[in-house]
Amino acid sequence: SVHTYGGYWSLCLLIFINLSLSFCQCTNGHLMCAGCFIHLLADSRLKEEQATCPNCRCEISKNLCCRNLAVEKAVSELPTECTFCLKQFPRSSLERHQKEECQDRVTQCKYKRIGCPWQGPFHELPAHESECSHPTKTGTELMGILGEMDQNHRRDMQLYNSIFSLLCYEKIGFTEVQFRPYRTDDFITRLYYETPRFTVLNQTWVLKARVNDSERNPNLSCKRTLSFQLILKSKVNSALECSFLLLKGPYDDVRIKPVIYHHSFSNDTNETEYVPLPISDSVECNKLLAAKNINLRLFIFQVQK
Repeated sequence: SVHTYGGYWSLCLLIFINLSLSFCQCTNGHLMCAGCFIHLLADSRLKEEQATCPNCRCEISKNLCCRNLAVEKAVSELPTECTFCLKQFPRSSLERHQKEECQDRVTQCKYKRIGCPWQGPFHELPAHESECSHPTKTGTELMGILGEMDQNHRRDMQLYNSIFSLLCYEKIGFTEVQFRPYRTDDFITRLYYETPRFTVLNQTWVLKARVNDSERNPNLSCKRTLSFQLILKSKVNSALECSFLLLKGPYDDVRIKPVIYHHSFSNDTNETEYVPLPISDSVECNKLLAAKNINLRLFIFQVQK
């Protein structure tokens, strides 16, 4: 992709994203923005190939490449166009301008909380709010609007209440898990992840994960997802009813929205279905794929009967 900064051009060969302020360089000095660098590493993982520089084809990795602070400083001062007012500013000050200063930035009515759908440029906000009809709505109309908002809020609170309820269980276990990549022996090999065996709640477990639900060529897809499966390896005398969830590890920056899953484990039903790893988007998925291993934290709550 090609990114423009006023009269300046920067060539980014891989994906159409906003060029970041971080740059990596290969051992021969060729530059890649941070987003493209991560995308390259993720693609190499999916294709079982060594990641290479798109310019000179030398090997690249997180250990071989380093940031170029001089280029990052220069890029931060390049003129960049504001999305809203189309004026140019140094890239280092663009974010503050677009969030706080631009008179054309998109904003919403202060009566949004009682249902006003208006959004428009900041300089039109005072005129709109002085004429907004929502402050004069009847109590019946407002109750209907607030009812919908309460329903959305209840859905959010249900997750947090469920987590707090699980924390009251007598038997709770958690551990750090490390997913390691491996390939199938099929004619068309597929990338999977699996953890070493680990012990939680006096039982032995394994986690497996796959990309895009075993899509044939996930490297050709712009949208990337991960799903995982929890497997009980121990033999049990009676059914083991559990709730479980995965969170990011203590040293990772990937964004995961907690989702609680449930399964009744027995000797006959010792594997869960593959369930989505609730990462926010494909960019976060690429971060995980680009890493040598995927490090997460697993919580298991045993339901007492």
